[in-house]
Amino acid sequence: MAAVMSSSSTPSTASPLPAAGTPLPPAAAGGARARARRGETFHFKPYNVGRWLIWGFYALILLVAPLMWSSSLAQTMLSQMGIAIIACLSYNLLLGQGGMLSFGHAVYTGLGAYLAIHTLNVVGAGQLALPVSLVPIVGGLAGLFFAALFGYVSTKKSGTPFAMITLGLGELIWSMSLMLPEFFGGEGGISSNRVVGKAVWGVSFGPQIQVYYLIAVYAFVCTALLYAFTRTPLGRMLNAVRDNPERVEFIGYDTQWVRFLAFLIAGFFAGVSGGLSALNFEIVTAEVVGAARSGAYLLFTFLGGATFFFGPIIGAVLMVVALVLLSELTKAWLLYLGLVFLFMVMYAPGGIASLIMMNLRLAAFGKLRPLWPSYLGLAGAAVTMLLGGSAMVEMLYHLQLNEALGPKMRYLGVALDAGSVESWFGAGLVLATGLVLFELLRRQFRAEWDKAQEEIEHEIKRRESL
Repeated sequence: MAAVMSSSSTPSTASPLPAAGTPLPPAAAGGARARARRGETFHFKPYNVGRWLIWGFYALILLVAPLMWSSSLAQTMLSQMGIAIIACLSYNLLLGQGGMLSFGHAVYTGLGAYLAIHTLNVVGAGQLALPVSLVPIVGGLAGLFFAALFGYVSTKKSGTPFAMITLGLGELIWSMSLMLPEFFGGEGGISSNRVVGKAVWGVSFGPQIQVYYLIAVYAFVCTALLYAFTRTPLGRMLNAVRDNPERVEFIGYDTQWVRFLAFLIAGFFAGVSGGLSALNFEIVTAEVVGAARSGAYLLFTFLGGATFFFGPIIGAVLMVVALVLLSELTKAWLLYLGLVFLFMVMYAPGGIASLIMMNLRLAAFGKLRPLWPSYLGLAGAAVTMLLGGSAMVEMLYHLQLNEALGPKMRYLGVALDAGSVESWFGAGLVLATGLVLFELLRRQFRAEWDKAQEEIEHEIKRRESL
C-alpha cells in the first residue's frame, strides 16, 4: 500500500507518517493544519496489480518469443512485428487518440529509415562515433523534424481537409523519392551493414536474434512511453479535441497546437520504427514512403481496434502475418484482406480489441458460457463459407494466371478442375450452405446477445441501487 495525498491539485507522494503518539514537528504540524484548512486528506491507494501483471506478461512474451519460435523465418517475422507495433501505436496516436485520419504516416517511418541508414553508413565509414543501438534514435529525430515541418501545415485543418493534406504530402514525398536518387537511392534504394566495429560483450548485431532483442527493447519502451502519454494532461486534452473541439476552444485551448504536439510525438516514434527497420533489413527502398505502406498502417490499426490502446498491437501482428505468410500462401491475399476488412466494418467496427473487451465484460458478469455454443456454430458456418468462397477464388485465379498449366489444380489437398462445371457447382453449393447457416445462427446469436446485455444492464442498475 502506498500513502498518497489527494487534493484538487496534482497528487504527490506523502512522506512516511510518524509512530502513534509522537508529536509532529512545528513545521510539519503547521503544514498539516494548512492542508486540513484546504480540505485535503490522506488516504491509502493500492497498487494496480492487474496493470503490473499485464506489462509483465507483455515483457515476458517479448523475451521468450524467439525461444519458442527459433527458426530464421520466425525470428525475422518477430522482428518485423516489433517494428510494426511501434509504427501502428504511433499512428493510433493520431487516429485513435486524436481522431486525425492520416494517409501519409509512411512519410515519417520512411524518412526516419532513410536518415537512419545514411547515419549507419557514416558510422561504418568511421566518420561518426555512434553505437549501432542508438541509430534508431536518429530515425526518431528525423521523424520528429519532418513531423514539425509538415505537421504545422497539416494540423491547421482537421477532418477531411487534414486527411487530404496528408495524402498530398505522401504523394509528394513518393514522387521526390524517384526524383532525388542521391538521397533515396533510386529504384535500388540505400543499403548498409549493421555490423560495425568490434563486438561489445559479444553483441555485434550480426545474428538476427541480437537484432530482435534490440527491437524488443525499443518496442517495450516505446509502448510504455506512448501509454504514459495517454495518461498525461496533453493526452487527455487530445481525446477532448477528438470528441468535442468546439468545447475545447471554448475553455481556452488551441486545438491546432494540441494536434500539432501530438503529431510531433507520433512522428518521433514513427521515425524510431523506421530506424529499426533500416537496421533489420540493412536496405531502404522507395516503397517505404509509398501510399501502400500508409494504407497498411491505417487498415491494420483499424482491424486491431483504434479505440483501444492495445488494438494497434494486435493489428501490427496481423499486418506481418498477412504481408509475409498470407502473401506466400495465395496470390489472392489482397482480395481476402479486403473481404476481412469489409466484414469487420459491417459486424465489428471497433476492431478485434472491441470484441475482446465486450466478451470480457460478459465473462465478468457470468454471461459468456451460455454463448459458447453459438460461437462455435458461427465459427463452423464461417469456415464452411470460407472454404467454398476461397475455392471459387482460387479456381478463378488459376484460370487467369496459370492458364498454361491447364485447368487441373489442387486446393487444400483436394484435386479440382477449374474448367469443369462440377467443381464450380460444388464450391458454390458449399458457399451457399455456409451463408445460409451463418445467417440463421447470426440471428439466433443476436437474440442471445441482446438478452445477455439486458441482464447485465439490469444487474448494474441493481448494484447501483444498493
